[in-house]
Amino acid sequence: QSLFSGQSQRGISLSLCRATTNNKVREQALLELSFVNSDLQILKEELEGLNISVEVYQNTEETFSIPLIPLGLKETKEGDFTIPLKDFIMEHYSEDSSDYEDEIADLMDLRQETFTHTPSYDMSPAMLSVLVKMMLAQAQECVFEQISLPGIRNEFFTLVKMAQEVAKVGEVYTLVNTAMNQAPVKANIPYSWSNMAKIKSDHYKALAHYFVATLLSDHQLHPSDDEDKQEKAWSQLHDYMPEGLTSLTILRDKVQRKRLGKAHLRKAIVYHEEALRVCGLCKQLRNIDILQEILSVAHKRSLTKYAQHEQEDDFLSLMEASSVLPKTEHKVEMVVPQFSKVKVKDFFERLGPLPVFSAKQRWTVPRTIHFHCQEGELGFTLKRGPPVQVHCLDPCCSAALKGLKEGDYIVSIDGLDSKWLEVNDVLEKFKSMGEHNIEIKVISCQDSMTSLHNKSATYSVGMQKTYSLICLAMEEDKINKTKKATPKLSFLSWGTKNRQKAASTLCLPYAVAGSSQTKKKPDSRLTVLNTESALY
Repeated sequence: QSLFSGQSQRGISLSLCRATTNNKVREQALLELSFVNSDLQILKEELEGLNISVEVYQNTEETFSIPLIPLGLKETKEGDFTIPLKDFIMEHYSEDSSDYEDEIADLMDLRQETFTHTPSYDMSPAMLSVLVKMMLAQAQECVFEQISLPGIRNEFFTLVKMAQEVAKVGEVYTLVNTAMNQAPVKANIPYSWSNMAKIKSDHYKALAHYFVATLLSDHQLHPSDDEDKQEKAWSQLHDYMPEGLTSLTILRDKVQRKRLGKAHLRKAIVYHEEALRVCGLCKQLRNIDILQEILSVAHKRSLTKYAQHEQEDDFLSLMEASSVLPKTEHKVEMVVPQFSKVKVKDFFERLGPLPVFSAKQRWTVPRTIHFHCQEGELGFTLKRGPPVQVHCLDPCCSAALKGLKEGDYIVSIDGLDSKWLEVNDVLEKFKSMGEHNIEIKVISCQDSMTSLHNKSATYSVGMQKTYSLICLAMEEDKINKTKKATPKLSFLSWGTKNRQKAASTLCLPYAVAGSSQTKKKPDSRLTVLNTESALY
């Protein structure tokens, strides 16, 4: 609240400075603005102190590792969406919204925990890229600490390996520090974070030079040593050698070996002093005793090592140590989460399958249909599922006369929710009722193009027959009269070889005035006794 209040006062002061032409008023506004900016800076430093706090996870008794940068979790404001969701469920799905209070509560908890679409700059691509680099650098640092946890043996090849590993840590922190100081990220990154990245970059580079100096000053090339192996390892440490020297010369010559070792120690001391200087510039980092102690111990160790080999004529030594090439055997990288392998639960599963009952679809209010089977025949078939959809509806059947339409979805059977029932389950349910009165609830998609997939484009809701049925009846009447004319298909059926396989309206039973008075027997596929298919 203090931060928001200070920002409001700052905005008012700036507006007053721009608007006024009175010099005295402008001076007072500028004075007030300076006080507000000072208060905001203090609040910002206090906030950074919370972001850099390491007391949560760092044991104060353990001083062998530098604290990591704590990346706090995002906080989301509480927002009650219960009433809008209840209204949407009632209006869109025509369901009793009070039955979904538990599901809505679970959704609110999930939003509170995982909400990421915040308007703050923290979630911008530039900021997230910097945070990813920072986390990868800290992971590389943890890898080095894991390797050095058993201890570092004072042995040639071990020191070569550790020098390159720690140089890799210094390199990644250099990249992090560079990224943090780029606009516009720099204005939004805590000052203590960028300083910590700079400190770690210098500290680990100093350790790399210290390890190289140790292997040069504490080890000599003996006749029993593998000269070629040591030469190869040494050549991989540097990208160039001092002028007039080769890897083999340095390994064999004790004087050159000692001079180069002292050069690496001088460079290590320079990096240690820079790390201590940067640490002293930040108030938050100065208060971290663990960090101060680690940097001081490392600095004193390098100074002690250099004092052991210091001579009076060292000022004549102009040899410059080259940088240590970073190399790691444990490369860290991001692992993309496999969300498909994680089983999740749909909170609103009871509303029906998501591909059908999504918020994009618009549905009518459920209609109640009462019908009965006539001689074991229902007069329609079912397809899809779940949920099942009415298909190949006989316009003369009992269900059609009661208001059932082709393309309707059956959502309830005698009070039983059938949104998740397969075709076979619905068949068994209808069979168990026999010829008793059946009550179903159906809904229709308000977008007719999505609900009627294989229907003729000339279908009229007000007609009990499709246009293709009328055309077919007229053609059959001509055939009965001439007995020689070749029957024609509906003009809507041209070019569709497998239309009949797709259960089109051509396979429905029909009765045409003027034809034989004997009622044609319905297609055997419309009987309820055939349970091997989805047809009635």
